Amino acid sequence: MQSIRIYEMPDCKMVSSGKGMFGEEKFQLFEEWFSSQSRGLFPKDFLYQEGDGFVWLYLYEDGMTVPPELEITEFPGGLYAVATDIDQKTDRDRMNAKMDTFLSENGFERDPLRPELGNIITSPHAKEIMGYEQMDYYIPVRAKQ
Repeated sequence: MQSIRIYEMPDCKMVSSGKGMFGEEKFQLFEEWFSSQSRGLFPKDFLYQEGDGFVWLYLYEDGMTVPPELEITEFPGGLYAVATDIDQKTDRDRMNAKMDTFLSENGFERDPLRPELGNIITSPHAKEIMGYEQMDYYIPVRAKQ
């Protein structure tokens, strides 16, 4: 059984928090706004690190009401290798080694031109039962060159 999957994201628009840190006003506004959105079959928010801060994204859909302090940006899609683990407890070295082996064996390599993304996939109800959240780690990939 494979524990890594390949996922293709289309080019799309995302609502962006802009670069910041948890606890900052703009990040708090973003979290309150996206938490008010209806939960669907899959989470629509993604987080990535940018320098000394983070950027939080949420899939934009036509007709959404977005606070004026938040930006709607173009998001370049592409292929991602995705692994799942426990949020904030992931052995990143081990995950990266497994990821690199999978990529090498299947004709892929990491794409350094796009950021790695992450999103929490656990519903509040499941978190209450398990006591933790699962996180999907999205590693941008391309065909091996």
